[in-house]
Amino acid sequence: MADVTIYHNPACGTSRNVLALIRHAGIEPAVVEYLKTPPSREMLRQLVAATGQPVRALLREKGTPYAELGLGDPKWTDDQLLDFVVQHPILMNRPLVVTPLGTKLCRPSEAVLELLPVGPLPPFTKDDGEVVIDDGRRRGR
Repeated sequence: MADVTIYHNPACGTSRNVLALIRHAGIEPAVVEYLKTPPSREMLRQLVAATGQPVRALLREKGTPYAELGLGDPKWTDDQLLDFVVQHPILMNRPLVVTPLGTKLCRPSEAVLELLPVGPLPPFTKDDGEVVIDDGRRRGR
């Protein structure tokens, strides 16, 4: 099927919902548990570039050493921020999804729909009971 990769943390509800939505679409993605197998610095650079967002947009603050490391300070360059993520993979926000239609940080979980190279999908119920309705809009279509 489609070439889809999710940078996943199974302890994160949003990440679990995104993985379930991808599978709901009939796609079995490559699952990278980035806390066990962190992406290289170069892969992080490529992922950030592919999102079109600044490095800071992919940093996670909650439950990480973000404040302790002073990462809110604008003095840090993108390269330095990438070094911090390599040293502390928990700083990478999740889930990050890569498909033929693009790369995106998928928060909220239904944001993954625009990246799925199939659709529209039947309704999907998230872990919390919220129902996701797919309008069928996709990037580049």
